[in-house]
Amino acid sequence: MISVTFQKSNAGYTGLTMSGHAGYDDAGKDIVCAAVTSALIMTVNGVTEILKQKATAETGDNVVKFMLPLGASDTARDYLASLMLHLMYLSEDYPGTIKVTIVEV
Repeated sequence: MISVTFQKSNAGYTGLTMSGHAGYDDAGKDIVCAAVTSALIMTVNGVTEILKQKATAETGDNVVKFMLPLGASDTARDYLASLMLHLMYLSEDYPGTIKVTIVEV
């Protein structure tokens, strides 16, 4: 299962940590993993390349951590909110493959 934890403050979403594998199909054939990966990459690229926010992205062994900078734009936080919504819908369409958690920071 893919586990995604979004951090949220009063100002909006500030970052996320993602790990795991959907387990919907074999590696390389898993459409849920492909959808999640594509959405994450689009979000990161949108925030860093289009909005020019100095966010941090760290990758490890099957873990990605993405954090917005202090004072990030409302639009950057909206990108994370859109990703969260997309992942919530995917988790409903493919039960048992994605767990989305939101923590207040």
